[in-house]
Amino acid sequence: MHYLDGLKVKYTYKNVDMNGDDLKASVEKSGQTGIPVIDLDGTIIVGFDRPKIDAALKDKKLIPVS
Repeated sequence: MHYLDGLKVKYTYKNVDMNGDDLKASVEKSGQTGIPVIDLDGTIIVGFDRPKIDAALKDKKLIPVS
């Protein structure tokens, strides 16, 4: 969350520990139980993989391409 906040990217945070439906949706999207699951307009990233997150954000034009 802090990383996306720093980039000024809007997102919806879902706490899978507190909501079983969100946990189920996370597993269905990712095919696994790893957390976090980041869904960038259909691009699913499991875990905090900064290079993949940055690439997806640039691809979706959510941050400037440098």
